[in-house]
Amino acid sequence: METRQIEYFLEVAKREHMTQAAIHLHVAQSSVSRQIVNLENELGVDLFIRKGRRVRLTPIGKIFFERMNHIVHLMDEAKREVNEHLNPEKGTVRIGYPTSMAAYTLPSNIYSFRKKYPKAKFHMTNELYDDLIEGVIQGDFNLAMIAPMPEKKLESKVAGTTLFSENIVALLPISHPLAKKDTLKLVALKEEPFLVLPEGLVFRDQVIQACNHVGFSPNIAFEGKDIDALKGLVSAGLGIALMPEMTLVDNTPQSTVVIPIEDSSLTRTVGVIYPTERDLLPTESLFYQFLIDTYAK
Repeated sequence: METRQIEYFLEVAKREHMTQAAIHLHVAQSSVSRQIVNLENELGVDLFIRKGRRVRLTPIGKIFFERMNHIVHLMDEAKREVNEHLNPEKGTVRIGYPTSMAAYTLPSNIYSFRKKYPKAKFHMTNELYDDLIEGVIQGDFNLAMIAPMPEKKLESKVAGTTLFSENIVALLPISHPLAKKDTLKLVALKEEPFLVLPEGLVFRDQVIQACNHVGFSPNIAFEGKDIDALKGLVSAGLGIALMPEMTLVDNTPQSTVVIPIEDSSLTRTVGVIYPTERDLLPTESLFYQFLIDTYAK
């Protein structure tokens, strides 16, 4: 097998179209087709089911794709590792993050890190909770900031450090009858219309479980696709929302108030994870230790 064959195979598999793959690779479509046929002849199996120029992977093709994709990740990391060992302060940190850390937590840390290492680069990927864990395991990125920290059952494939715990607070319209309270018990909100994230998101589940824990099921009035959407809905007076305290630092919308929740169980852990089956590259190790040192202070 040649490197070019693998490159062409992966591109066709991702796009499921010979012509589109050829356009992206800046080569003739006939060249792509020929290399794929040569690869299949060498392996002795069909990697694709063909329907014109559109294709899809066969079962064995899917297995081959996963293996080759992993190998390409390893090759890319090997090249990066060589370069970064020569000068780790100029390397690249590949990191995943959830939407809730997009406005303040991750940007503030990157800003502080680049004050110390101004030539360091970042490749950032916004993902959902389970995809952050899977992305670290599969090698899409080597670090991920995440909340809450994964359960122990995942520790065989990912490890990490809890950086801090943050409170969950209530965001209310400024005209709300409870808006002048210094603190609230969660049960005081049982009759309120709740604004929550969509089903499948971990923080939505945490909000519902917290309400259930104090004896009520939240009256879900609207869903917002992300934390910023929830802020807008609260600002419009459509209901109240629980959200991580860190998401409101320097970013509390007008016409709303933030009120601490007295219930001590309403917190979430925030941390950073990495794969146990791969070593962090030098620049990533620098950033990982920087995060630990920053929050230790």
